[in-house]
Amino acid sequence: MTTPFPFTAVVGQDDLRLALLLNAVSPAVGGVLVRGEKGTAKSTAVRALAALLPEVEVVAGCRFSCDPAAPDPTCPDGPHTGEGAEARDARMVELPVGASEDRLVGALDIERALAEGVKAFEPGLLASANRGILYVDEVNLLHDHLVDVLLDAAAMGASYVEREGVSVRHAARFLLVGTMNPEEGELRPQLLDRFGLTVEVAASREPDQRVEVVRRRLAYDDDPAAFAARWADEERAVRQRIVAARELLPKVRLGDGALKQIAATCAAFEVDGMRADIVMARTATALAAWDGRSDVLAEDVRQAALLALPHRRRRNPFDAPGLDEDKLDQTLQESAGDDDDPEPDPDGPGGGGQPSPSPEEGPQGGDAGAQPEAGGDGADGEPQPAAGGAGEQAPARAAEPFRTKALTVPGVGAGAAGRRSRARTERGRTTGALRPRGTLTKLHLAATVRAAAPHQRARGRSGPGLVLRRDDLRQAAREGREGNLVLFVVDASGSMAARQRMSAVKGAVLSLLLDAYQRRDKVGLVTFRGTAAEVALPPTSSVDAAAVRLESLPTGGRTPLAAGLLKAHDVLRVERLRDPSRRALLVVVTDGRATGGPEPVALAGRAARLFGAESVASVVVDCESGPVRLGLAGRLAEELGGTAVTLDELRADAIAGLVRDVRGTTSRRAA
Repeated sequence: MTTPFPFTAVVGQDDLRLALLLNAVSPAVGGVLVRGEKGTAKSTAVRALAALLPEVEVVAGCRFSCDPAAPDPTCPDGPHTGEGAEARDARMVELPVGASEDRLVGALDIERALAEGVKAFEPGLLASANRGILYVDEVNLLHDHLVDVLLDAAAMGASYVEREGVSVRHAARFLLVGTMNPEEGELRPQLLDRFGLTVEVAASREPDQRVEVVRRRLAYDDDPAAFAARWADEERAVRQRIVAARELLPKVRLGDGALKQIAATCAAFEVDGMRADIVMARTATALAAWDGRSDVLAEDVRQAALLALPHRRRRNPFDAPGLDEDKLDQTLQESAGDDDDPEPDPDGPGGGGQPSPSPEEGPQGGDAGAQPEAGGDGADGEPQPAAGGAGEQAPARAAEPFRTKALTVPGVGAGAAGRRSRARTERGRTTGALRPRGTLTKLHLAATVRAAAPHQRARGRSGPGLVLRRDDLRQAAREGREGNLVLFVVDASGSMAARQRMSAVKGAVLSLLLDAYQRRDKVGLVTFRGTAAEVALPPTSSVDAAAVRLESLPTGGRTPLAAGLLKAHDVLRVERLRDPSRRALLVVVTDGRATGGPEPVALAGRAARLFGAESVASVVVDCESGPVRLGLAGRLAEELGGTAVTLDELRADAIAGLVRDVRGTTSRRAA
């Protein structure tokens, strides 16, 4: 057995270690979500925690780790009489990203259930993790329905398995720990809220601390057993402290003052629902027990807020997680104050009674608009060069995003589960039956009975049971929704550089990015300007990264439209090799102009026809403005075999016919 890296030997990461220990003291806190860049000891710390947990008493032979002192009365292996108890180490069970629902919750032996009428249940990972740790690395890459099942079990402390009229329930109380790299995509806010605590981790920038990390890791790799032995005393001390804190936890008093501070803090930060209040209360109680105190103090409430609230304030993928600590301190102070406190000075902390500058005035009381912004529009509305260099404009800020309707890829795919286009999936409405390939996961009962019925006399059936063979089993074919690859090709040339215009363009792309986040798509970003195109963001599940690249996108120079399309074609070709089942949607954001090089318009047309020949679903967002319109974006859409839509038509209330246009254009092209 591999010797784990000692928990107490992890350098730094104080918040991470504290959050894990608090859940070890009180699993009711609700688990930990660890967010951070790669190589920051996330997995190392989680695996090391398992060695610190005290041993558990279990019923001998019970596959669900029932407690002999209080066995689960509904345990599938029960009933238990309390005899035959044994002690074993607490388990840490890892849930792979590619696991199926049956692997997570367990599965029934379909053949025995149909042929013999017995509940032959094979426990899943939730059963193995009962009274231990369930660890999900890269939890943000786990399919949404698996995360739903996982978090529901964590919240209820039980797992329910329903398969073709057969029901099984068993206890599933575990410490849930998930780790993720935000660069690879975010969890939905509803799922973030189900984790009790969250911790942001990053590599230290202190040279001495980094040296110590390397030194300890090299020593562990050279001789894991000897390295662990050097930390045995520290490990033993932490384990004893966990046991003592668990014993003290029921005696900790959460007074009305602390409860008022908790409620005031959650209200001040406008978190949704009441789960945050409950988690903060449990965390503050666990903090007091960990410190050996029987009363919850204001410092416990403050620390609980820093661990329990940041991820609950995230409303959309572009909101940065975090907490304003000055506002937190002020809220705690106000909620703990006496009723006899003097009223605050109406003149504010400055005490001088000076009025604040009006919105129209600068910080010195002058006209805020007196100085033109570098890189802004001139008097005639034309873009002016920024100070950064000739021909390049400073990045414009994106306008407020708006709600859009879905752009779908026509046909029925078979890609990763999502919420955009029709696809054959494991979940959804049943559309038919087929012979299973590999392990049967979703039984089509009626089709199975129909397949077996004609052979009953030949198989010698004489009783009420159905004589079943493996060849009779039929898999249910289901149709749901898939996530697609939405590749944005954004024109950043000088013709797009007017700041108000580029702000609207970025706002539109940001709106589509938000839609892609909600529909669980991968996104990529190609930009073109000057003399070439570049992949600003390779296809990724992180729309946050795409939004950041978009915000800092400079503009200026000529319009190498053909280069942008060819670069996008290369990106899709490579992605098709990596993930052939994921279908693409091309979104070109441009006014359709092409300049630079010999015959730029003809070259752009030939590049566009490459996508049309490969039946790539595409939409051109026409950014042309002004009284005179050349209609170049519409011509580009025809070459692509897609459809064109203006910025105004992109909004939800004006885009109702766009999906029909995309489907209709593709259908005509296929015909």
